[in-house]
Amino acid sequence: MRLMPLLALSCALAATGLGPLGAAPATTESVYHRGNSGEPETLDPHKTSTVPESNVLRDLFEGLVAHDARGEPVPGVAQSWTISPDGKVYTFKLRADAKWSNGDAVTAEDFAFSFRRLQDPATAGKYAAVLYPVKNAEKVNKGQLPPAELGVRAVDPLTFEVTLEAPTPYFIQLLTHSTGLPVHPASVQKFGKDWVKAENIVSNGPYRLKEFVPSSHIRLERNPAFHAAATVKIDAVQFYPTEDRSAALRRFQAGELQSNDDVPADQIGFIRKTLGKQLHLAPYLGTYYFSFNTKKAALADVRVRQALSMVVDREFLAEDIWGGTMVPGYSFVPPGIANYAGGPAYATWKDQTPIEREEAAIKLMKAAGYGPGGKPLKLEIRYNTSENHKKTSIALADMWKPLGVEVSLVNTDLKTHYALLRDRGDYDVARAGWIADYPDPQNFLFLVQSDNVGLNYARYENPEYDALMKAAAAEVDLDKRAAILKQAETIFMRDLPFVPLLYYASKNLVSDRLVGWEDNLRDAHPTRYLSLK
Repeated sequence: MRLMPLLALSCALAATGLGPLGAAPATTESVYHRGNSGEPETLDPHKTSTVPESNVLRDLFEGLVAHDARGEPVPGVAQSWTISPDGKVYTFKLRADAKWSNGDAVTAEDFAFSFRRLQDPATAGKYAAVLYPVKNAEKVNKGQLPPAELGVRAVDPLTFEVTLEAPTPYFIQLLTHSTGLPVHPASVQKFGKDWVKAENIVSNGPYRLKEFVPSSHIRLERNPAFHAAATVKIDAVQFYPTEDRSAALRRFQAGELQSNDDVPADQIGFIRKTLGKQLHLAPYLGTYYFSFNTKKAALADVRVRQALSMVVDREFLAEDIWGGTMVPGYSFVPPGIANYAGGPAYATWKDQTPIEREEAAIKLMKAAGYGPGGKPLKLEIRYNTSENHKKTSIALADMWKPLGVEVSLVNTDLKTHYALLRDRGDYDVARAGWIADYPDPQNFLFLVQSDNVGLNYARYENPEYDALMKAAAAEVDLDKRAAILKQAETIFMRDLPFVPLLYYASKNLVSDRLVGWEDNLRDAHPTRYLSLK
């Protein structure tokens, strides 16, 4: 018989209203135990870059715009906004009752400070490029202008103005991203990098940070200063890093977790059978890919990258490795995305048979000086902890054998894995994935612009590609802009700095006790809209 952990037992007692010896406590705290597929490297909104971090930050902070239960953008601190006739100036009216967790008012100057901090080179925000549509943002971030020149200003305490370089049709949706969250200026200035510690942090969202115990849990408690605190039903939420999906499944079955944001794909049949409607599979706007380090001698050759991509059996990965929870991907931008008339640019060999692809791939490898019977190509694949990623990596290694490729595998935890990629550490091939911050093709294609240092894991440089991305940013006509972006993606699919493999579907375990969960394309589920029964 497996013993219930002390934490789970305590929570179970609290849920039943029983304390020691069956005595009823004075109050019953509602605690949501939430599995989170990795441990955050940081809770600084301006330095974040992963989905597990955004899941926590969405509860801690509120931006000008927020996500509702369906993942749609709704007013946050900004109760309303107007847009100038030329589409370049956004004026936000802030709610008068917005407060920081210490009782300070949330002001327009707080947002001006936060936007400038994100772009300040001293912050080293890996995701700063997300807000490059703001006037002078790129120049500020590259140290060419001081932060004071950024196109933001506090008109008065409750009026915040943002000027853009050019009309940006997805700007409001973009503001739901973590980079658009405000930070408390006085706390940042007083504590420096330690402002995110539980004893120092001041937040303005529905919850405040109580404790962050590495490799154990993050506990958030309801923020009484939040303007809508009366509507927040769950008293506390504890996030647990659940990189071991099988262990998370067992904890969910035992009632120790009320949700988990991923499942072990090899057990999908068992999960469907035993958990029924508690398994939530839904479309998700994202692409699962592996990055090639284009600065490595062999991988600098586009023929090698093309060959490695061509022989991958994506249908096998989707069905046999991921249990039908993913869709074979032959483009980097997933189909169905907004502002992309005509759809993505697919691989030119998409409709060839597996044999035709393998024959063409062997020819490419031989032309590059590698291949079966010739010079072997030794590659190291890195992946972050997950049975699903491990099995995908093993499958790739097997599929590449006919090309004369010898593969070794390296596994690290999520935060170590992405830190290495963002900080340009040494690797050959690395697993990664991208979930849309806003439903626009630019949000995928900007990843490999040569100046996107933090997210261009491939270290790809192509002046023609960069020029097309800049042209798209300046184009107001959506159809013309879509055509330019498709030219860029066509180059991407030829050069393959990343090899797209699958389109995501969200895979959540959701307890019958959890009320208010709504599946959505963003897979965004703010705790403030949930309750426990």
